[in-house]
Amino acid sequence: MQFQGLVVGVLKEIMPGERRVAAIPETVKKMVAAGAKVLVEKGAGIGSYFPDSEYSNAGAVIVDDVEELFAQADIILKVKEPLFNSGKNKHEVDFMREGQVLITFLHPAAPANHEMIKNLSAKGVIALTLDGIPRISRAQAMDALTSMSTVAGYKAVLMAANRLPKFMPMIGSAVGMIPPATVTVLGTGVAGLQAVATAKRLGAVVHAVDIRPDAAEHAKSLGARPVETGIPAEVAIGKGGYAKALPEEWLIKEREAIKDTIIKSDIVVATALVPGRLAPVLITEEMVKAMKPGSAIVDVAIDQGGNCELTVGGEVIEKYGVSIDGTKNIPGMVPESSTTMFARNVLNYVSNIVKDGKIVIDLEDEITASSLVCKDGELVHAGAREAMGLN
Repeated sequence: MQFQGLVVGVLKEIMPGERRVAAIPETVKKMVAAGAKVLVEKGAGIGSYFPDSEYSNAGAVIVDDVEELFAQADIILKVKEPLFNSGKNKHEVDFMREGQVLITFLHPAAPANHEMIKNLSAKGVIALTLDGIPRISRAQAMDALTSMSTVAGYKAVLMAANRLPKFMPMIGSAVGMIPPATVTVLGTGVAGLQAVATAKRLGAVVHAVDIRPDAAEHAKSLGARPVETGIPAEVAIGKGGYAKALPEEWLIKEREAIKDTIIKSDIVVATALVPGRLAPVLITEEMVKAMKPGSAIVDVAIDQGGNCELTVGGEVIEKYGVSIDGTKNIPGMVPESSTTMFARNVLNYVSNIVKDGKIVIDLEDEITASSLVCKDGELVHAGAREAMGLN
């Protein structure tokens, strides 16, 4: 059997507000049927409405002590990056051991994660990050970033609308017409397109910014007004259709091209990412300062550093009368749907690296090679190395 002899550990997430879990009873049952012993930390699924009893019925062993789970597991499944466990007064990385496999969202290029990534490497952990999965047909069923981006784009608009001191749609009343809100979406990949669609459903006037012509056209088909950036396609488009990291001179031109649109917006949903790299800073402090008081920015790109110069990761701040939301786990705010999608993605990913009861890290496999962060004490992730100045 595929998982014969392997122990898989499923942790309860400790990030504040994180309600997702990396496996659900449905996926646990499939791993157990394939020969795995699955350990689930007590209460891991409560936040996403999967009680311990359902995991037990699926064949999992419920574990009270997380240290015991770490000690036994060959593979650790998580949603978010390892964090300091205040209950144990110990960082999750310190529970891990050489050769243990970690599969989660690590966002290794983000500066806030650099020390943790270096510690994982020093421990000899085999760490694989789900945000590194390439956009290829074979990887679609594993692509947790796309799944979570769908959730994040939807929820980000609702979060911004909730803070906005005005209506989203045009409202007709006995005292006249109230104009609709103006929403600008930066980056129209999966998250951005979902944000465009949600904002349109809520009745806003929507502008969309993307340096890739095809992505801008997709946003237009959903009713958005594309903002021309003037970036040539050969500069903008990278492998797999993702946006490329722009040279500084082109990034400056893009900021100048979108400046007026940003300033006039009531809401900006920022989702622009470059795979494996820091997110480009597109919203400067100068732009925020010029926005209308009461405007709202939701920086969905914060896990990779953020698109707004002023965003504080994990916090909602107000600057110059503008709310800037740096919530790091937006999909965790829609826990049932996001957990179901994530857990299925993770099962498909794990199944790709497990062969006949063995964990196989095959660097000839594009999916594994793109998502591997560290192995045998060496940090190999190109984006993380570049961000840390190690190249």
